[in-house]
Amino acid sequence: MRSIESVILPYGKNLDGVVIRHRGEIVSEWYFHGNGPQDAHHVASVTKSVVSALVGIAIDAGYIQSLDQRVLDFFPEYHAEPTDFLKRSVTIRQLLTMTAPFPFSWRETHKQSHEPLDRLRRQKDWVTYILQMMGGDGHGGEFQYCTAGTHLLSAILTRTTGKSAREFANERLFGPLGMRVLPDYEMRSGSIEDVFGGKIQGWAKDPAGNSIGGWGLTMTFRDMARFGALYLNKGMWEGKRILPESWVRESTTPSVNEYGYLWWLKEIEGHFTFSALGSGGYAINCIPDKNLVIALKLVPGTKTIIPAIMECY
Repeated sequence: MRSIESVILPYGKNLDGVVIRHRGEIVSEWYFHGNGPQDAHHVASVTKSVVSALVGIAIDAGYIQSLDQRVLDFFPEYHAEPTDFLKRSVTIRQLLTMTAPFPFSWRETHKQSHEPLDRLRRQKDWVTYILQMMGGDGHGGEFQYCTAGTHLLSAILTRTTGKSAREFANERLFGPLGMRVLPDYEMRSGSIEDVFGGKIQGWAKDPAGNSIGGWGLTMTFRDMARFGALYLNKGMWEGKRILPESWVRESTTPSVNEYGYLWWLKEIEGHFTFSALGSGGYAINCIPDKNLVIALKLVPGTKTIIPAIMECY
């Protein structure tokens, strides 16, 4: 069996940090390029998996009744055309599984086509803008990676709990896990760097005060690993239930396109894994049958290190 040092060190120039939890404990922790255990990073679309957890908590607490509730029921002020049956039929479940009908694919990185998302960041009312786009020429039931839908989930959390996703997370998720309590981050310029980059602190919000559902969350590598461990432990943390076990199971069961409830599902070297992935190389990788969580940031385009780490445990 290879030593973890022999695996990690050759990747040092392409790693910002990695925290490995095995059997419930941190067994290896490495930082590079001036990063440290207290440094928080904008984890981009890893935010989506956190929002998924919050939806599960909200359902368990009775704030949301069902995954099959229609999205428009939470926004009564928005009036869809009576004939727009596709828009009217969209459910929370479709937002969680990326099968809601949108007429394009949304991206969170400026290196790819992102025209709708670029327009979104300039809107005063993000929720209305997204609701207007929903339906249209889209096709419900087909997998289509869409950042916009997860922002609607954040807004639904606010409508149902009376708190922003950030506030709800601090109270019901981050606090119980011993993670950092996060402040708001208000975007000021609307620039790419301000909206998506390293300037973000805490959890960014839209102009109406909704925590951004598709990106905008900052986490330390230790916090990323804790969050992964919560799912690996089927929703339990230090003897306390944070998430329903059924929610963890449903979230990590494939729906379409190797995707769960805002989690990526994949088999690696014969082992089932589920991962929260964010632009820029951020990842929380959970390998249940090895009781292993790997949280890291690896330079995009670098050959994956995950199989080699798995071989060490």
